[in-house]
Parts: sequence; structure tokens; C-alpha cells
Amino acid sequence: MSVVTRTRPLAKMAAPMASRAVGVSSVRAYNGTPRAQNKVTVVGAAGGIGQPMSLLMKLSGKIDHLSLFDIVNTPGVAADIGHCNSKGKVMGYKGAEEMAAALDGSDVVVIPAGVPRKPGMTRDDLFNTNASIVKGIAEQCAKSCPKACFLIISNPVNSTVPIFSEVLKASGVYDPAKLMGVTTLDVARAKTFVAENQGMDVDKVEVDVIGGHAGTTIMPLLSQVKGANFTEEDIKALTHRIQFGGDEVVKAKDGAGSATLSMAHAGAYFAEKVLDGLNGVKDIKECTFVESPLTSAPFFASPCTLGTEGVSEIHGYGQLSPFEQSLVDDNVPALVKMAQKGIDFVKNN
Repeated sequence: MSVVTRTRPLAKMAAPMASRAVGVSSVRAYNGTPRAQNKVTVVGAAGGIGQPMSLLMKLSGKIDHLSLFDIVNTPGVAADIGHCNSKGKVMGYKGAEEMAAALDGSDVVVIPAGVPRKPGMTRDDLFNTNASIVKGIAEQCAKSCPKACFLIISNPVNSTVPIFSEVLKASGVYDPAKLMGVTTLDVARAKTFVAENQGMDVDKVEVDVIGGHAGTTIMPLLSQVKGANFTEEDIKALTHRIQFGGDEVVKAKDGAGSATLSMAHAGAYFAEKVLDGLNGVKDIKECTFVESPLTSAPFFASPCTLGTEGVSEIHGYGQLSPFEQSLVDDNVPALVKMAQKGIDFVKNN
């Protein structure tokens, strides 16, 4: 079966106010067996993020076939989750020899695989181990489900998304509209912390978070929150808390883990939104880390419209406050460096 692919040249610079429509391929072709409607595969499904995320996705009732893969223990996880009385069959696969079967014909692949953060570790400290893991997963995805949407949770996202893109490019199956770094937890934290600070209903708070998914590259646009009245001190404190919310959880768990449950929620939520877009639901806009023309960084998170072929439009980030503009100016070079680190890893390994 031939696979139709589409590549899009990268625009290095574009006006930050601009929005960009993404062209889509008219053909969706898959290798292997016919796909089930709405097949979602979780790679890393037996881990601290993967298990609760898989449970939430099963309970959503939106997935006909939930495929769970990990190195060990996945059949047990699948059997357990499969007893929940909600729509969809659950299959578990373990070991490298079963990875192809787990991925075959997937519409969406969610990837929380890799080692977790430990006290004192930055996301970039995880690079050496997780880069190899993500590269291997990407290589199998290119063979088993080249037209799927790939949602990357494995840290450091600022480098693992470029790694994934380079592997897909090498296989001739890269579609930038279908590769997304999951930054939803940054948005969830922003909404939660802003609602607490302002006494707002968290269900009605909207906060865009742009940039990346590590430390100061996480840039919440608090100046654009409707109805908010922040002091300068509020903005600085909230921005720092949103940027380093993961450290808050690692410290609170006293070395026993990282932000697994909140990340599971964020990953499941974003996967459901991607599925909704694939199924034709209109006007879905979420922040995600994608190949982007908005800055000189090759990948950048901003609000994106999700459609029937993945990301259909990348939106600009609007008018920034001087504080926010300084964050962008300071952190775009870091995003460029982190992306290059991922690209270089693939070239050298």
C-alpha cells in the first residue's frame, strides 16, 4: 500500500499576530490491517502517567479501540481498565516484539514513555535516556502508523518533539500537522492558579500559554485573561509558579514521584480534543507545541485549531505586555537550542 505524505517548508519568521492555515492531505492511508474507528495507542501505558491517563481515556467513551503498550505489565493494566463499563475494547501489548501490533492502524498515538523526573532534575537532565526511547518509538510509528497524530508527553518535550520529527522525515512520512507536543498541563496549571488568585470560576477561566514546556520557556499570557486584575507582583509570582509547577509536585511528593496524575488528566484531555477534531467537531482550539512560523524557533507552542487532519491552523499570540515580550525575547533562543539538540541527536545516533 502506498503512503501519501505531505511536507511543509518551515517559515523561520512570521509576525506574532498572524495566524497560519495548514494544508491537509486528501488521503489517509495506513500500512497493515484495517484500522478500527478511533483507535488510540498509549506508549508507556504501564507507567505513572500512562496508567491513570489510559483509565481516563477509557472512561471518556470516545475511543473504540484503546491499545496499551509498554515494556512490562501492560496486559494486566489492560485487563483492569477493560472491566470499566464504558465504550471501547482495550488491548494490552508488552515487549518490543509486540510494539508493531500495538501501533498498527492507530489514529492517535499518545506517548508518555520514558523515565520520570526526580528531585533536583530538570527536564533537560532527562534528555540522554528519553531521547533514545523516543527515537525508537518514532522509528516504529513511521512503519506501523505513519498517518497517525502523534502526541508527545515524554520530556524534555522541547527536544523530543524535534527528535520525533527528524525520524519521521528520515522515513518520508513527516506531516507537521500531526505532530504535537502536549503542553496542556501548563494551561491547566495556569487556569487553576489564576482562578485561585482572582477568585474566579476555574471552569470559566481561559489562559493561553505559549513557548515551550520547560521552566522559563513556559510563558503564560496573563495580560490577556479576561476579567482579571493582577498586580505586578501577582503576575511575576503566578508566572513563576506556572513555569515551575512540576517542581512543586516533585517536592511535595518528597522524591517519590513527579506530576503523574495531573499530567494524566492533561494528556487525556488533549487526546480527546484531537479525536474530536479528527471526527469533525468544529472550533476546537488548544495550545500545543508544534512546528511553527511564529518565531525563529522551529517549534513553538501557541493556540492551534484542531481539525480532521490534525492541526489545521496555528494562531498568533496577540498583543503582549512588556513583561511577556521580554519572556519571548529571552526564551526563543533557548527553544532554538533545545530543538537543535534533538535534531543533532537523531543525526548522530
